[in-house]
Amino acid sequence: QVQLVESGGGLVQAGGSLRISCAASGNIVRLSTMGWYRQAPGKQRELVASITGSGRTNYADSVKGRFTISRDFTKNTVYLQMNSLKPEDTGVYYCKYMWGLEYWGQGTQVTVSS
Repeated sequence: QVQLVESGGGLVQAGGSLRISCAASGNIVRLSTMGWYRQAPGKQRELVASITGSGRTNYADSVKGRFTISRDFTKNTVYLQMNSLKPEDTGVYYCKYMWGLEYWGQGTQVTVSS
């Protein structure tokens, strides 16, 4: 059983920055992969970034060079640092834990204004 709680979302102007967090609790496995996904109304949920237990990262082409995913194993927390935000980055951002079973957080809203 894994519980995920996202926080840090909000309203930011285009070109600004925001850092969102995902705090995990329960029987966390170090080798697990964690990721951030986002979904805009009427659109498919898409992968934004992921990070494995060994630290390997993967980013969507649309956010490469702007977003950075990191993981603090001591705090069981995953972060997404978002810089140079664009209106198209707007959406609900969800945290995902992957190890056998998959778990999702409740999501946090990120809105980027023009």
